[in-house]
Amino acid sequence: MLTISNISKSHGDRTLFSGVNLNVGPRDRIAVIGPNGSGKTTLFEIIAGKVRPDNGSVSIRTGTTIGYLEQDITPSCGRRLLDHVANAFTVEEGLARRMHVLHEELSETADAKSSRDLLRELGESQHKFEAAGGYNADYEAKIILAGLGFAESDFRRPLTEFSGGWLMRAELARLLLANLDLLLLDEPTNHLDLESCIWFEDYLRSYQGAVLVTSHDRAFLNRVVGKVFAIEDGKVISHRGSYDSFVEARQKEREVAEATAKRQALKLKKQMKFIERFRAKNTKATQVKSRVKQLAKMERVVVPRVGKKMSFSFPDPVRIGKDVITLEHIRKSYDANVVYHDLNLGLHRGDRVALVGPNGAGKTTLLRILAGVLPFDGGVRRLGHNVTTAYYAQHQLELLDPLKTAVEELQFAAPDETEEKLRGVLGAFLFGGDDVYKRVSVLSGGEKSRLAIAKMLMQSANFLLMDEPTNHLDIPSREVLTDALEAYSGTLCFITHDRTLIRQIANKIIDIRNGELKVFPGDYDGYLYWKGVSEKSEPEEQPGVETAARREDSARDKLRQRKRIEGELRNQYYRQKAPIEKRIAEIEAELSDLEEQVRQLETLLSSPEHYGDGGWFSETYQKLGRLNDTIKALTEEWGRLLEEVEKLQKGFEEANRKLDLG
Repeated sequence: MLTISNISKSHGDRTLFSGVNLNVGPRDRIAVIGPNGSGKTTLFEIIAGKVRPDNGSVSIRTGTTIGYLEQDITPSCGRRLLDHVANAFTVEEGLARRMHVLHEELSETADAKSSRDLLRELGESQHKFEAAGGYNADYEAKIILAGLGFAESDFRRPLTEFSGGWLMRAELARLLLANLDLLLLDEPTNHLDLESCIWFEDYLRSYQGAVLVTSHDRAFLNRVVGKVFAIEDGKVISHRGSYDSFVEARQKEREVAEATAKRQALKLKKQMKFIERFRAKNTKATQVKSRVKQLAKMERVVVPRVGKKMSFSFPDPVRIGKDVITLEHIRKSYDANVVYHDLNLGLHRGDRVALVGPNGAGKTTLLRILAGVLPFDGGVRRLGHNVTTAYYAQHQLELLDPLKTAVEELQFAAPDETEEKLRGVLGAFLFGGDDVYKRVSVLSGGEKSRLAIAKMLMQSANFLLMDEPTNHLDIPSREVLTDALEAYSGTLCFITHDRTLIRQIANKIIDIRNGELKVFPGDYDGYLYWKGVSEKSEPEEQPGVETAARREDSARDKLRQRKRIEGELRNQYYRQKAPIEKRIAEIEAELSDLEEQVRQLETLLSSPEHYGDGGWFSETYQKLGRLNDTIKALTEEWGRLLEEVEKLQKGFEEANRKLDLG
């Protein structure tokens, strides 16, 4: 259906990619991934015919229709939403195009399995085509619009009333309804809430055409795609499988390459040693020359780059009491729109809370009230003892000083830290080498986001509130953010549509709808299971629109139940282990200090100049004895605590083993 042959593209003296080859079949689901700026959008623009490649060609089968969802969309007319979506096509035209493409594919396919799949799809399309006379485009458009989060009251509104994010959803609905042969989707999940994203995934999995998609949402990629097309350092890597299997394959490739590189380095060292030793000897000249040629021809092993685990530790926040923040009888409205009427909520030390719910439900309003940056109409907001807050939202990027360098911005947040340490922090956030001296004015959106997050974490606040921190972040940057939040020891409340981040960080989920809060004390998979069970007994809100939770089969329900139990066991284990490990660390630090004092006293006692001072000698010797007694007592406590941790770990492993056995 689509063949890309040896294309390349450069911007100025910078090569985005070269030697790109790709074949797209009629039902392919392909993820195009790579860091921000690697050329993913440019590749889509080349396929869509908006940009010409410097070299190579793009061949598209005659009759193939392509739809391109761009990241930035502006309203082109004042047409009403439903009319704009429903009048995009006639169903007969779309199905006729699809059948033509399928016939072409069948005539060229020799593989038996592929032929069976194409024949089955052709039969389905033929059946739909015959029944198309009674097709209701408005009805289908309403289903898609509802799935993407639009309310029924939105259907008659003009496009000019919608924000950029909602315009993107409208354009996505239009493309899905058009039944095109190939969809090019550039970051389609950027403006979708969690529920819309799950609906969209399910829709794409049953979509009859092919899909090329760029996304930084790892959970979305794992559920939708069957191939990965990665752009790394101007080169392209193809992989058949999910995103996670691609990462695993790249890691294995890295391990093999590292082992090969080590062997090659040893061989090079041995050869160089021989050359240096015998270079001046005429009797060895032939052998030396031969080995020099071998070295010149040897292809050096290159270890593939993968994201590194963050190793930097951030300052520990000040210890606080159990109660971090309490909201009592909060009322908040925007003119006639009452968001919260009688809101009550308490967050506690160690909570890592994800706020979830549809767009417009009040998540950001609640987060801003918690952060103390949004006034409310009535009620009480009360912070706990010693609680200090730090709030991250997209407007924080505008507060960065464009004239300062990255390291100067970080120095402003942590004036007592050395430049070396600040460079280490920036390095952990992917600012390598001289990038730390870039001025804020030239940083990309993703770089500014990373800088703002690093700046916030250096302030040692013990209560972080973050609104969509993954916006503008590519996958490596999201992994860095996850590492940083995993290492953070304070209390956290955040909003994100990145389910991977929620799964790895949250230990409490707050579901917000219609001004009501439901608190789930557990991880995200446990919440999904709980939500699916609780919704099965409720009537559907919109006829003809199934939620993802209602379509979960029994195997997935069991998996979620298991995840919920595992999460509860893990949370209990960490709650019990954390204070013990903290005490162990305190003892180790104290022992290190005491042992240093003992060494100093022993040095003094061994010095002949003090032998004549009996009083000093006796007093010092007694002090040494007291230090050794303290060391002995602390060592015994340290040993008991280690045994407690070991006992907890064995209990945790045994509970998991029993869970595995069912």
